[in-house]
Amino acid sequence: MDLVVPDLGEVEAVTIVRWLRAEGEEVEAGEAVAEVEAEKAVFVIEAPVAGTLRNRKPEGTKVRPGEAIAVIQPG
Repeated sequence: MDLVVPDLGEVEAVTIVRWLRAEGEEVEAGEAVAEVEAEKAVFVIEAPVAGTLRNRKPEGTKVRPGEAIAVIQPG
């Protein structure tokens, strides 16, 4: 399942500030996995499902709401 940046209102793009979980690490549904910044506000992105975190985009990458920043592989 794709880990996507949620709709944050009128925000057009965010920057991945910090990953809270490593590539290949197991995560639980609802667990905070990344922080993104938009217009001087930091938002936490939570895992929608449990599984293994894969294919993370690098910190510093700019993405739009609705865009995938990683994949959570069910395990």
